Amino acid sequence: MIRVEKDCSLGLIMDPAASQIHPVASKRNAHILVGVTGSVAALKLPLLVAELLKIPGLEVQVVTTENAKHFYNPEEIPVRIYSDSDEWQMWKKRTDPVLHIDLRRWADLLLVAPLDANTLAKIANGICDNLLTCVIRAWDLSKPLFFCPAMNTFMWEHPITARQVEQLKEFGYIEVPCTVKKLVCGDEGVTSLQGPMHPLGRWQLCKKELQSLNSSLKSETCGYTGHLLLYR
Repeated sequence: MIRVEKDCSLGLIMDPAASQIHPVASKRNAHILVGVTGSVAALKLPLLVAELLKIPGLEVQVVTTENAKHFYNPEEIPVRIYSDSDEWQMWKKRTDPVLHIDLRRWADLLLVAPLDANTLAKIANGICDNLLTCVIRAWDLSKPLFFCPAMNTFMWEHPITARQVEQLKEFGYIEVPCTVKKLVCGDEGVTSLQGPMHPLGRWQLCKKELQSLNSSLKSETCGYTGHLLLYR
């Protein structure tokens, strides 16, 4: 039986082995949910997860789109990866858990990295036709959601892109701006992969701020109270 969270003293956590939901005490690790979409920048997903796991007190899970699977090897990622098929395998009847809702409850922060042009357009227009976009559509706006756009320069410079990015920011989501580098296609253009000190660049979450998030979760009060920054 699923225990519905009714107050701030309980949280929910996925059991990776059995995909079951269990209540846990409020004094717990911070939960980071990483969303990955079908940009070639998804090649960096193993590095991103590895760097996040170096930060003490974090638990990480990944939600992937089907197109993103083309760019990374899941065997290189030591955390649970959820995809569209998991949503339907978990739900068989009315009393069964709904995965995109349970992931939304589990996570303290959602980091969509990379966010491709297709998923950007979906989110901006409220489309939720896969597991990741359903998590985002159901997202608790009191929790931070960061998005890292990554696409070809000509796609980025299309007028609709700026409009859609602004729409996400109006929702309260936080943009991690693109930087300029040589793209995989050979063009010189914008991406979210380049950084001055680390291959993950601005995707690496600031360790100090994440530790602050951990502290807030372990305090007497519940909820996100710290200001989480992304490495610039």
